[in-house]
Amino acid sequence: MKIKNRNEIEEKYKWRLEDIVPSDEDWEVMFKQTEKLGKELGKFDGKLDKAENILECLRFDDEVNGKLERLYVYAKMRKDEDCSREKYLAMVERINNLLVDLSQKSAYIQPQLAANSKEFLFDLAKREEFQDYSYSLTLMAKNKEHTLSTQEEVILAKTGLFSGIFQEAFGMFDNLDISFKSFKNSEGQKVELSHGLYGLMLQSQSRSDRKKAFESMFGAYRDMINTVASLYTGNVKKNLFYSQARKYQNCLDRATSAEDVPVSVYEKLVKCIESSLSSLHKYLRYRRRQLGYKTLHLYDLHVPIVDGASKGVEYEEACETVKKALAPLGSEYAELLNSAFSDGWIDVQENKGKRSGAYSWGCYGVHPYVLLNYQKTTHDIFTIAHELGHAMHSYYSNENQPYAKAEYKIFVAEVASTVNEVLLLRYMLCDAKGEERKYLLSYLLDMFRTTVFRQTQFAQFEYTAHKYAEEGKPLNAQTLSDIYYKLNEKYYKTSGVVNDDLIRYEWARIPHFYNAFYVYKYATGLISAICIADNILEKGESAVNDYKRFLKAGGSMPPVEILKLAGVDLTSDAPYKQAMKIFDETLDELINTENQSARI
Repeated sequence: MKIKNRNEIEEKYKWRLEDIVPSDEDWEVMFKQTEKLGKELGKFDGKLDKAENILECLRFDDEVNGKLERLYVYAKMRKDEDCSREKYLAMVERINNLLVDLSQKSAYIQPQLAANSKEFLFDLAKREEFQDYSYSLTLMAKNKEHTLSTQEEVILAKTGLFSGIFQEAFGMFDNLDISFKSFKNSEGQKVELSHGLYGLMLQSQSRSDRKKAFESMFGAYRDMINTVASLYTGNVKKNLFYSQARKYQNCLDRATSAEDVPVSVYEKLVKCIESSLSSLHKYLRYRRRQLGYKTLHLYDLHVPIVDGASKGVEYEEACETVKKALAPLGSEYAELLNSAFSDGWIDVQENKGKRSGAYSWGCYGVHPYVLLNYQKTTHDIFTIAHELGHAMHSYYSNENQPYAKAEYKIFVAEVASTVNEVLLLRYMLCDAKGEERKYLLSYLLDMFRTTVFRQTQFAQFEYTAHKYAEEGKPLNAQTLSDIYYKLNEKYYKTSGVVNDDLIRYEWARIPHFYNAFYVYKYATGLISAICIADNILEKGESAVNDYKRFLKAGGSMPPVEILKLAGVDLTSDAPYKQAMKIFDETLDELINTENQSARI
């Protein structure tokens, strides 16, 4: 179980970042060019009351931002390959400083544009030559009250020098400095725990191994909880500062407004999931019976309840499975998948110092990238499909939208990834029988549990933490851990799950909390994906075409409206009810299948 060094990984399992910037030396050249170009950002200051100046300014700003994006993505992804390499840490710091410097130089653009009348801005948005900026100009007109004076915007821009330090510091701690106690597993082998290995250990059939991994993981956060609490509290207070400075009602209002999403969607999700906790509790009681335990612990929630059904396959076989599962999306989509697997889009294996988890990322004008830490589990096959969903969404958006409209809102960012997961699951279920079918049914239930129920629980933690800050209540290690512990009790206690004391520190290991009000979109993403995938499998080509309209739309209109292109309306009750109906039906089938097996 020894973790390899980066230079021990085969080249075929590494991504090709040279497609972004050919070399570190070329990065240096581009950095200097961008630095020089950025000095011209102020040339439109005081001139943004005429259409021709506005258009030239917006295009120039796009040019500068496009270069900054390439520089940042390359440096950050090089750093993510091995977070201990000082060279790339320094490059990330340099590009961060340049981003802050140029954001200060361009800080006048937003307030001076917003100083124009709403009528003028709406008129510009309708003009042919401004079509690349029609949506951003419309949003600007709608949000005039949240745009400050030029001087105030410059001050806020300068806070970028330190506003990201909480997330950066947590990332360094979480990927490099945290120390997990080693332990001997049930076979007498010494286990050096890592983030990637932890997920694998929780699926072990040995309960003692799961418990030891759980205690090692959360014991490490408990030992550093005051430090992590200080970082997270600082991040929450930063969010509060920006919300108050821009005159939003609260932090949630600012977060949803930034994405042009009604707060009612967040509220509807929470209300729906809280009213459906009885379904979760029913499933957890079933899981306890299947595992043969009198009580269920939190480290028992990930182990497969069907012995031997998990597909522990090599990466290449996992890729073939994903390609077959996504065949309903058409030949064009299939060709893009082949490119992803063979043309340096993906960094596959875990190595020492590599960023934990998985993500898809990239920059405009270059194919997207995927970071994995592949382990031979069914969960990791789904991770491949998930991250490639992100990648294909970015690919279609970038290919079909101008730079100013290509970046889709985070609100829809988890939809395409989850559509792929649902299609993969449906593919596997088609021919599955016996134990394999029961395993996949339970996998779907766990997808709901971790993506809908769990992420909504996380969202409620975020909301409560920010509400404490808004009301002037103290935020520290004790209050944050108590908030999380009580929420965990609400979600699990009546199902007979033991609320292990160490779980109170779980909030401290969630990196997404440093990007406030992100996690609830995983839940709305799965709900949307269930509807889209069903349409694709039921209606075929017409639904695929509707789905591709969604993928190609990028950030060209409000995200709730973009989802409607694919047939999902999150402002109505229908998607939420449909999702929970599928959860209940799946659980009933699994219970009935098990009862029939018992009678035989």
